[in-house]
Amino acid sequence: MKYKLLGKSGLRVSELVLGTMTFGEDWGWGANFEDSRKVFDAYAEAGGNFIDTANVYTNGTSEKFVGEFIKGEREKWVLATKYSLNNQSSNVNLSGNHRKNLVQSVEASLRRLKVDYIDLLWLHVWDFTTPIEEVMRSLDDLIRAGKILYAGVSDAPAWIVARANTMAEERGWSPFIALEIEYSLIERTPERDLIPMAKALGLAVTPWGPLGAGLLSGKYNSPDREARRTARLEVTGEKPSEHELKIAEVVVEIAREIGKTPSQVALRWITQQGYHMFPIVGARSALQIKDDLGYASFSLSPEHLRRLDAVSAIPLGFPGAFFTTDRIQNFAFGGSLKLIERPPV
Repeated sequence: MKYKLLGKSGLRVSELVLGTMTFGEDWGWGANFEDSRKVFDAYAEAGGNFIDTANVYTNGTSEKFVGEFIKGEREKWVLATKYSLNNQSSNVNLSGNHRKNLVQSVEASLRRLKVDYIDLLWLHVWDFTTPIEEVMRSLDDLIRAGKILYAGVSDAPAWIVARANTMAEERGWSPFIALEIEYSLIERTPERDLIPMAKALGLAVTPWGPLGAGLLSGKYNSPDREARRTARLEVTGEKPSEHELKIAEVVVEIAREIGKTPSQVALRWITQQGYHMFPIVGARSALQIKDDLGYASFSLSPEHLRRLDAVSAIPLGFPGAFFTTDRIQNFAFGGSLKLIERPPV
């Protein structure tokens, strides 16, 4: 397991993050305590130290399991959890990004986790009602109080994150140090603005869904693919698209060529994107997490990366595609584009 600094902080975290949305059976499909413990132990034995949960995962059971698993070794673990969401309609202030929900969510998470502080608190989803200054000042207050050490932001537009960190910098508050987003060979739209924004601001990126909800594991391209696709339709209401299956097909082909599994190839692709990437992987069994951990044993060649990029590339749209045309670039540099040495983007 390799370790990197998380964004502009000095925090040292493992390159692969253990996601724990599968810890607990409250939602009807997760792992029980014993199986969750085996997943956790396999990750720990591989050298992992970065664990991601949330107050709403399996109705709080995920946090309770994590608290039990890290007991006695709290200093070793970089513990991340989230606030913002709740499915209890009986109290309108049990959800949202506002200060009241932030404080009561953190206190409840601390009790479930049985810890004195949280290393990284994610704002889970932007609510478009709470003022940015209220969010950033409230998070800074909790950092100053020692309840949380760092703040991150998940599932929010790039302009919100950029404005929030600029405001924090101007006012001497703690900024977000990391960005959690959906990102994979199946979902590359964050390359339009979220990832360039993270790169410009020095934010770490922790992609969720790095296997495309299982599509990149190759199971929908397997001999029993029709039965699997029908089962997915019954559960999610949709079948994989032909484009998604084509991407998975290339992942499977490369995996066969180099003697790795498709999941390992998909994870390796993310860590070789040249950004500060920390994929989040979840598992229901120790076998699954051990397979995922094999991503670290190899590198994809430039030719492999080219093939994966070609099959999964997305149009950048406006203004990204507009800026990169030779015509506009030459206009921007007064016809001297080829004469000007510029730093790499």
